[in-house]
Amino acid sequence: MSTSSGVGLVVTTLLASAVEFVEAFTIVLAMGITRGWRSALAGTALAVVSLAAITTVAGYALIEWFPETLLQLVVGTLLLIFGLQWLRKAILRSAGLKELHDEEQAFRTETEAARLAGDRRRLGLDWFGFVVSFKGVFLEGLEIVFIVVTFGLNADSMGLAVLGAVIGGVIVVVAGVLAHRPLARVPENTIKFAVGLLLSTFGTFWAVEGLGVFAGRQASIVWPGEDLALPAILTVWCAMSWLTVMLLRAPRPAGSEA
Repeated sequence: MSTSSGVGLVVTTLLASAVEFVEAFTIVLAMGITRGWRSALAGTALAVVSLAAITTVAGYALIEWFPETLLQLVVGTLLLIFGLQWLRKAILRSAGLKELHDEEQAFRTETEAARLAGDRRRLGLDWFGFVVSFKGVFLEGLEIVFIVVTFGLNADSMGLAVLGAVIGGVIVVVAGVLAHRPLARVPENTIKFAVGLLLSTFGTFWAVEGLGVFAGRQASIVWPGEDLALPAILTVWCAMSWLTVMLLRAPRPAGSEA
């Protein structure tokens, strides 16, 4: 793997991890403040352990069950679909057709729900705080696991993929602890836009490589310039996304529907 691919791998998993950790941190912070930190941290810890186990099992299963070329096709296609979902939302928000995600509002909503919930305890823990913290971290973490496993296996560098995710998580947690409040000033849509572009770029690259499986051979299709094709693909996705935002922002005749 070239240096540029390695950097792209770390940056993608770092940014994706940071976005998901921001949302998970908001939930845990709300539960910790209103329901108690013991229960919130216990739910968080269980979610992290569960996600680590899923990452290990999923990585092993994909390596054992899929030949390399088919793995490139399957993972590349999934990453492309996943990346387009991120891009779609980011483009709509950038064009003003979808509201930006508000961490302060999300925190208020979670806090209000926690205050209205009943007092039910199990195993010495506040059950509402424990379950909500576990669910929040686990669901947000599943997207990180998907990106880490797919990127790590296709790039044959699981270590770099995990490293990027860990760095992203550490940055968010440290910033959140120091701020003692939701990280509302994080340019979340900009980061999601960048992640969507990177996921779509690598997804396109690997999906095309994996098309070699249909040629009746196990060799992958080689892009012109190999890894040097990645910046060109990223440029195309950036141009298409920018053009889409401009078209959606364009004024429409009175009475026309969006």
